[in-house]
Amino acid sequence: QVQLVESGGGLVQPGGSLRLSCALSGRIFSTYAMGWFRLAPGKEREFVAAISVNGRNLKYADSVKGRFTISRDGAEHMVTVYLQMNALKPEDTAVYSCAAAEATGNRLPRDYRLPRDYTYWGQGTQVTVSS
Repeated sequence: QVQLVESGGGLVQPGGSLRLSCALSGRIFSTYAMGWFRLAPGKEREFVAAISVNGRNLKYADSVKGRFTISRDGAEHMVTVYLQMNALKPEDTAVYSCAAAEATGNRLPRDYRLPRDYTYWGQGTQVTVSS
């Protein structure tokens, strides 16, 4: 079984920064593309960013492009994925979750913006942007 554990959420003022981490562990027999999604009260789960296994194929939602950066390090069985969030806005407030989809090389899930294309999910970490 694969586990994903997020950390790094918290309360930050508008314009501030946070870095989220997602640790992938467990009985890992494959490699995974990773994604970050967020869920705000009263809204549907929203795609934020995705990264391929080799870290070279990066995708962002238009709402976070230029402010957020996704990255990853570690080998196949000890992977950590990061989401650096800068210039945070109140509308970024949400529970942020990481997700994993089996993939290789430069590939992302076919519909990488959709939660249904990801197999494993973390529990999420709360990010609140408020003065």
